[in-house]
Amino acid sequence: MSIGHTLLGLLEGGPRHGYDLKRAYDERFGQDRPLHYGQVYSTLSRLLRNGLVEVEGVEPGGGPERKRYAITDAGITDVEQWLGTPENPEPYLHNTLYAKVVLALMSGRAATEVLDSQRSAHLRLMRELTRRKAGGDLADQLVCDHALFHLEADLRWLELTAARLDQLAAEVRR
Repeated sequence: MSIGHTLLGLLEGGPRHGYDLKRAYDERFGQDRPLHYGQVYSTLSRLLRNGLVEVEGVEPGGGPERKRYAITDAGITDVEQWLGTPENPEPYLHNTLYAKVVLALMSGRAATEVLDSQRSAHLRLMRELTRRKAGGDLADQLVCDHALFHLEADLRWLELTAARLDQLAAEVRR
């Protein structure tokens, strides 16, 4: 996810301080990976330098002065372009799990153990996500659904690979 574009999108609702942006980001998008304050302010600094935000006001605070950031017209255009550009689908044509299976076969190790171990890890995470989804709000449910669908696809691949393991072993040995 583009943090810069996400912060710009949040600023479209009105000017905010950096700590307000962090809180809004974490509340909407950072359930598993909240932003660090340094990341917020370094991103805002870059957006300011690129003319996508401007400092609308500075207020005295208990510590350093608090800047209120606002999105510029260029920032709005940038968000519109980002929202209108589809994300590149990630086909995972060469992933680590496939490499582990092939290397296990090449070394004479049991590739079934690699697959079984991975299947157990996927199922464990799926159970956690299902519990989280049951107790979550709509946003959390949608995030969990996205992850669950990807894990289900991985499980299908694990099953298919297990069914073709003898054939793959024969090809690896050639």
